[in-house]
Amino acid sequence: KEGARRGWRGGSRRSASREASANRSEAEGVAAAPEPASISPESSDQPEPASVSPASSVSPEGGSSSSLEPGPVASAVTPARERRDAGADSLTARPRRRSAGETGFFKNRQREDDASMNGSNGSLRDPGRSVAIVTTASLPWMTGTAVNPLLRAAYLARRGLHEVTLVVPWLTPAEQKMVHPNVIFDTPEEQGEYINKWVKERCGFEPKMKLDFYPGRYATDKYSIIPVGDVSEYISDGRHDVAVLEEPEHLNWYHVGSRWSDKFRHVVGVVHTNYLEYARLEEHGAVKEAAMRFVNSWVSRVHCHKIIKLSDAVQDFPRSETVNIHGVSPVFLEVGRRKAFATAAATAAENDPDSAAASAMGRTVNNLIRSFGAKRDRRRSEERAREGKPPPAPEPEKIRPSTEVFSKGCYFLGKVVWGKGFNELLRRVEEHNTSEAGVAHPLKLDVFGTGEDFDDVTTSARQKGLPLEFKGRMDHASESMHDYKVFINPSLSDVVATTTAEALAMGKYVICAKHPSNEFFSTFPNCMVYENPEQFSQCVKKALSTDPTPLSAKDRYRLSWEAATDRFLDAADIKEEQMRGPGTGLGDKLGETLFAAVHGAAAKHEKMRGVLGAGQ
Repeated sequence: KEGARRGWRGGSRRSASREASANRSEAEGVAAAPEPASISPESSDQPEPASVSPASSVSPEGGSSSSLEPGPVASAVTPARERRDAGADSLTARPRRRSAGETGFFKNRQREDDASMNGSNGSLRDPGRSVAIVTTASLPWMTGTAVNPLLRAAYLARRGLHEVTLVVPWLTPAEQKMVHPNVIFDTPEEQGEYINKWVKERCGFEPKMKLDFYPGRYATDKYSIIPVGDVSEYISDGRHDVAVLEEPEHLNWYHVGSRWSDKFRHVVGVVHTNYLEYARLEEHGAVKEAAMRFVNSWVSRVHCHKIIKLSDAVQDFPRSETVNIHGVSPVFLEVGRRKAFATAAATAAENDPDSAAASAMGRTVNNLIRSFGAKRDRRRSEERAREGKPPPAPEPEKIRPSTEVFSKGCYFLGKVVWGKGFNELLRRVEEHNTSEAGVAHPLKLDVFGTGEDFDDVTTSARQKGLPLEFKGRMDHASESMHDYKVFINPSLSDVVATTTAEALAMGKYVICAKHPSNEFFSTFPNCMVYENPEQFSQCVKKALSTDPTPLSAKDRYRLSWEAATDRFLDAADIKEEQMRGPGTGLGDKLGETLFAAVHGAAAKHEKMRGVLGAGQ
């Protein structure tokens, strides 16, 4: 069209003179040049120039008359006619440059073609796409692989542009007691109701995503849930458009059935866990680490078009990109906002007795209201028990953000297993308290969490005489956690610690090791990073003797799930490096096909599954 419009503007006024010139040329035997080639999406941005005959007039509809037959070259051309013909033909004889819109269109067209060749097409930002987010854990188990995929699904569905399904494991009531003993469900529907209530309580909106369950079993040797059967068969949405595999290696260790990348148009894997670090801590750790590195890489690349690493703390994967796509729920940001307000009010009250008295009265009223509410709940429970009524359905804890200044010291929250950083934690506390800085600022720590190594960890802390108080399981959003000022997380096995993000959102100081898992957090003003025991002690001294800086609006947004969802949508698309980089060659594709066939055959063999720990 553009060519037609240019030809129409350039040739309309001179059509008569050009025709006369053409007739003279024919009479004199001037050769006619071939017509220009049309530009297709497959052609280059700068096609070879082609001269156009003056006799080829262009109509408004874009049609052109046929070229004249070539003849002998004229012996003489007058300068006037040369200038006139050059002016008439200047718009059509030169190669036409594509407009910015055309260039963008053709580049997008080429990108889509390349993505299609790699087994995927389109962008996840396209409205109307169907997205199934599959994970390896579910509430009320408060682990990162339960919370973060749930919030990713809830916030993606909230935008109203995608059809979102969250796919989570279902455990029998007997196995639920090993994972979340305080809350047991008889049916998946009960658990689904609990999950939806939890989202509404924490985020303030009704979740719009669908929930599907697949059968799982709790593997006590792995401290995790293993899928049973082909998980993709339990996804109710039959479109099979986009699958997001949270922990793709974990989901596919024992996968049976077709490849996810054969069944879905676009498959994205999100790597949450540093399994190599756990393997390294076991007996024959070097051998187990090498074996796990190989298996994790291949089972992920076989099933995924694109892999997102939350940080570079995990191993390398082909067709991968490193982006932190997690956020925190609004309740943590609200705690931080209120803490900043309380700190500002307390500072003002130092010079204003009336303001101080009003603040004290407000705290007294709030405490009375909370006390009356707790008594009312206990009375209702006792009345139901006396009347023989069944207990009410399990509900998430209601969160009431604190309005007080930070009044407690340091704490750590996490699963109590040695691999979660407890070796480092005990060592750092012992080194600090025996140092010069520790004499002036001794470190006492409250530890929240339970786990398989709880007895060993508590015994070791007691034998070393460390001032650690173990307080058991606790939700990080619980009101009793709000008043701690300093969160200490020395773990070197995390990929991205959800608890660290939550502590920063609540306006606390965070003390953590210089490590790839903490790269994102280290850009926040309240995050203090150390590389050696001396720096750790300096961080503790500063945290105990000063107050944290209130979060800026920009940092609050960076921690939010709105920002994390945007980062996810950007990272999930297949880019140039995933199309033509490592893992995209013909040999790689053949290797993946061979590995998938061998792995699939082994996963269907019950005895082999038993030997490898998958169970029946």
